[in-house]
Amino acid sequence: MIRTVESPPHVSAPVLAAYSYCETVTGQQARNFAYGIRLLPAPKRRAMSALYAFSRRVDDIGDGALDAEVKASRLQDTRALLTRIRDGAVAEDDTDPVAVALAHAARTFPIPLGGLDELIDGVLMDVRGETYETWDDLKAYCRCVAGAIGRLSLGVFGTEPGARGAERAPEYADTLGLALQLTNILRDIREDAEDGRTYLPSDDLAKFGCSAGFSGPTPPEGSDFAGLVHFEVRRARALFAEGYRLLPMLDRRSGACVAAMAGIYRRLLDRIERDPEAVLRGRVSLPGREKAYVAVRGLSGLDARHVTRRTVRRRV
Repeated sequence: MIRTVESPPHVSAPVLAAYSYCETVTGQQARNFAYGIRLLPAPKRRAMSALYAFSRRVDDIGDGALDAEVKASRLQDTRALLTRIRDGAVAEDDTDPVAVALAHAARTFPIPLGGLDELIDGVLMDVRGETYETWDDLKAYCRCVAGAIGRLSLGVFGTEPGARGAERAPEYADTLGLALQLTNILRDIREDAEDGRTYLPSDDLAKFGCSAGFSGPTPPEGSDFAGLVHFEVRRARALFAEGYRLLPMLDRRSGACVAAMAGIYRRLLDRIERDPEAVLRGRVSLPGREKAYVAVRGLSGLDARHVTRRTVRRRV
């Protein structure tokens, strides 16, 4: 569970109530995300919950059972709300708690709200049923739905004063988002197929004999499904390796948050690599105790120190 919202005197009661709502949404629906953000100090944790709650609203529209035209209309309504937030037109007593919380977070931190426009663009791709021929095509989608979230989060985290290479922090945050999204795509292959969605590039599917898709608990006959999964796992690992260069640029608790969230997904990737067909049989997940261990490891700074040492060795 996300910790209860504290009540510093400079935050009004309506805003605290709005944040509390967002933290409840996050605690109930963000099974992996919540383990990371609980490591943050209260102001950053609240801001991240507001970002999550808004993003969850966008995702829920895209994943719902409404007709495509209705989904597109609701996404445009959500974009209009985002414009009101960006323009400072949401009052503290507004009836939408997510809008109130996100508006306050955007006044408190330099959050690049355009990233949420990108998220809406990405979900509209889902609504239109777009498929992706190449990795470059899929990467453009992933940058909208996940890379943008990395850059939004960096607006909350900030970078340490004097951090070497900090000008590249948005790039690393974006890349880490891509790594998480590709892991999600691998984990959800069967679930997405049942919803009529295919995310992996058609070039890759053809290369490994998987163009027939994934309609059951076993791979397409004659395919090299394990080869496909291992190929995508290697791609995700390369993205993680690049994105982890963000960690030494963050303060201890922000770095712990990122390390915890990324660490959970890296362990999911390990499980998928060991048993590729598991993703066709059901959702691969980590037990709570393992997620807690990853969070503690992140708070200890082990991952950030490892990245720092590796970066220094490359420069020598």
